[in-house]
Amino acid sequence: MKYVILIPIYNDRESLKLLIENINYEINNLNHEISIVVINDASSQQIIDKYPNLENISSLEIINMKENRGHARCIASGLKYIFEKKEFDFVVPMDGDGEDRPEEIKNFIVLSKEGGDKSIVGERVKRSEGLFFQMCYLFHKFLTLAFTGQSIKFGNFTCLSKSTVKRLLDEKATWNSFSGSLKKIENDLISIPSTRGKRYFGPSKMSFFNLLKHSLSIISVFRKTVLIRSALFIIFYILLIKDYASVITSIPLVLLLIMVYSISSLALRENIDEFNNSLTNIHEIDKIK
Repeated sequence: MKYVILIPIYNDRESLKLLIENINYEINNLNHEISIVVINDASSQQIIDKYPNLENISSLEIINMKENRGHARCIASGLKYIFEKKEFDFVVPMDGDGEDRPEEIKNFIVLSKEGGDKSIVGERVKRSEGLFFQMCYLFHKFLTLAFTGQSIKFGNFTCLSKSTVKRLLDEKATWNSFSGSLKKIENDLISIPSTRGKRYFGPSKMSFFNLLKHSLSIISVFRKTVLIRSALFIIFYILLIKDYASVITSIPLVLLLIMVYSISSLALRENIDEFNNSLTNIHEIDKIK
């Protein structure tokens, strides 16, 4: 079995170096061909480093992009590169900062041998962030479920079969939201528990604003359902408050309209032509091993 670990990175050199060392340690004795593809999203700092411990890793490539296009598009470009340039059975996308724990890779690999062609997602059962962020994350999951009917409890840390990667490449929503697109194209995903780790260096980059944008990007993938549910809510709510109409009672309607406008704007990021041509953004490829 051939596995490719896909790591998007931006200005996190020290974390990447430690992550690769930890991956090399954790995949010892797995008896599979495991390679790593790093997508350097036009970092402003030098990413290339010395990696002394690579004995268990079949190959390590760093794909340097010309322009920074964001985390989701970085993953999408990586999937396209791997599908077109590498031989593989499964792809394991994971963040490069340590929050996706390398010790869980073996769980994906063991289960993938039993699941056939099914893809596997790491369902978050525990997080390491503070209470405020965890409350915001719960609200994000509730908002997604309420407006799309989809319960999405996973992030980028997954194990994707080759057939799933092919479907992701044919889906324009992948260019905007990885987890939303995966949920859209795959109804039969295998879930395993996953604990969100702590960043190796520095504070988390997932701010409240980034979490909000992330949530709305997922919701935008299912915008047809959102529009229908939003219209039904507006009708029901107007009937409910018609005798008590005021500035205060109209606030939920205003917030809903802002949300609908926001997801409509984010949906414009879905561009299959840009997705198909994403590899033209590659500046150079450094083959470390």
